[in-house]
Amino acid sequence: MDKITKTDAEWRAQLSELAYKVARKHGTERAGSHEDFPKGPGIYHCVGCGAPLFDQGAKFDSGTGWPSFYAPLSAEMVGESIDRSFFSTRTEVHCNRCEAHLGHVFPDGPAPTGLRYCMNGVVLKFEEKS
Repeated sequence: MDKITKTDAEWRAQLSELAYKVARKHGTERAGSHEDFPKGPGIYHCVGCGAPLFDQGAKFDSGTGWPSFYAPLSAEMVGESIDRSFFSTRTEVHCNRCEAHLGHVFPDGPAPTGLRYCMNGVVLKFEEKS
């Protein structure tokens, strides 16, 4: 996999203000702001580099207001790191190709993994399967 590296100015020019804040500055969008994702089959890609990240078949309604998945499409495309912000320790999830912050993963998801990848919808771009 080829890594994508851009200057801060290039990221600002490519991404919306909110996508830049989330992807490049580790922000979080407001809960419930991306309930408009299609329900049909498809793949969620990184808004920064287009890497395929999550399959619609792994998406579930977590009740949190953020798109949630029980597993990434490929463990190779999604990386994890420790996030100690906001007086807690969480596992941050990022795109391995461009290092975009995607959200966090928690151990309270459904079978078969028991994981909940709680993602920011503004950093995901849905591509419908034809």
